[in-house]
Amino acid sequence: MGTADTLDGGFADPVFAAQGVFRAVMDAMARPGTIRQLPALAAPPAPLTPAGAAVALTLCDHETAVWLDPALQASRAAVAWYGFHAGAPLARTPADAQFAIVSAPGECIALENFAQGTQEYPDRSATLILQVETLSGGHKLVLKGPGIATEAIISPAPLPRHFVEQWRQNGARFPRGVDIVLAAPEGIACLPRTTRIEPKEG
Repeated sequence: MGTADTLDGGFADPVFAAQGVFRAVMDAMARPGTIRQLPALAAPPAPLTPAGAAVALTLCDHETAVWLDPALQASRAAVAWYGFHAGAPLARTPADAQFAIVSAPGECIALENFAQGTQEYPDRSATLILQVETLSGGHKLVLKGPGIATEAIISPAPLPRHFVEQWRQNGARFPRGVDIVLAAPEGIACLPRTTRIEPKEG
């Protein structure tokens, strides 16, 4: 990978792009199950995706440790691009990271392996950016909880193995636990730890 490849593909207007993406993430986090289109995308090397990279560039900086999943770690191009554009230090283990970028959600390690925060400082937990292929083509999940009037339905894919059970366990650790940003070609959706999930029957 050449220097030009590392330099290319970031936000055309970093300040305004990051502000717009941040608003979209915060809105999606406040209203779980809603899909928000991103006002700006990045153009990273695979296996980073435009949506996943846009969220990462917005949320991560030189003060936030980030863990990359094995597929990303194996890509010198992705690591170099991310390091140049985000400037965030890479965490050696999931438990050391404030953010994690997962390019292969179906192969993701168990959620309990990521930083969970503490009872006194639950904000020290990790936020996972899962690069999913779709937000509407997988198995339907019913979302309930704060920010949802009655229920919301979302169908992301792929998801980590036994995701519904893992998420139930994540909720049981409240106020500890991880939060998730689902980044797909059609936009983003968020799952804060306060959201309850159950499979859609029928």
